[in-house]
Amino acid sequence: MGRLDSKVALISGGARSQGEGEARRFAAEGASVVFGDILDEEGRAVEASIREAGHAATYIHLDVTSETDWRAAVELAVTGYGKLDILVNNAAIVIPRVAIEEREVEEWDRVMAVNARGVFLGCKHAIPAMREAGGGSIVNISSIAGIGQATHQEPAYATSKAAVRTFSKVVAAQHAQDGIRCNSLHPGPIDTVMLRSSMGNTQRLEARMQRVPMGRMGRVDEIVDGALYLASDESSYVTGTELIIDGGALAM
Repeated sequence: MGRLDSKVALISGGARSQGEGEARRFAAEGASVVFGDILDEEGRAVEASIREAGHAATYIHLDVTSETDWRAAVELAVTGYGKLDILVNNAAIVIPRVAIEEREVEEWDRVMAVNARGVFLGCKHAIPAMREAGGGSIVNISSIAGIGQATHQEPAYATSKAAVRTFSKVVAAQHAQDGIRCNSLHPGPIDTVMLRSSMGNTQRLEARMQRVPMGRMGRVDEIVDGALYLASDESSYVTGTELIIDGGALAM
């Protein structure tokens, strides 16, 4: 038996890295998975691979800043698989760090639109479907940037991820009576294309690792394990809190 047998999951940012890992693992654990991204070619390839493995998965184009796209994604889950039990708000962007006075307003707004508004829209449209299904679990991917190590964080990204953390608590408190749980997951530096591109060079990456007691980047599968726990019934009494997976970074 799988840990997500008979459940239906919707995952944003599912074409690569953590989102891809979640889509693959959730499907292998028995869930029917709808996953979206703006990387359509990569997303369709992941869909084909999951189906070839004998699991249920459907890819859909999903720009998380678009309310129309979110409506379509939730509708696809409900009409295609009968309900919606799990939402993982995974999609996010990061931009290179500059001094606050040098940050362009358009750059700030773009980060907020994807990282914070995208999570809001996902929850907005998933909650009614989950209520209809009798409950569910929302996993919002935040970051340790939303909690601490502020000296070293890019301000727009950190602020957007702090918003995700607080919003998750509000959703949890206001929808517990609907049987809907909501938690935030806070990775430290994880070995992804997005992290490496944001660091720019090996020296910056090495300096970042000096602020992680375990001295290494996390693996995608280590974050997927955390998301799976929060999505599954194993965390049935867990809501309104955060799961930190950071190699001890916030302990420094």
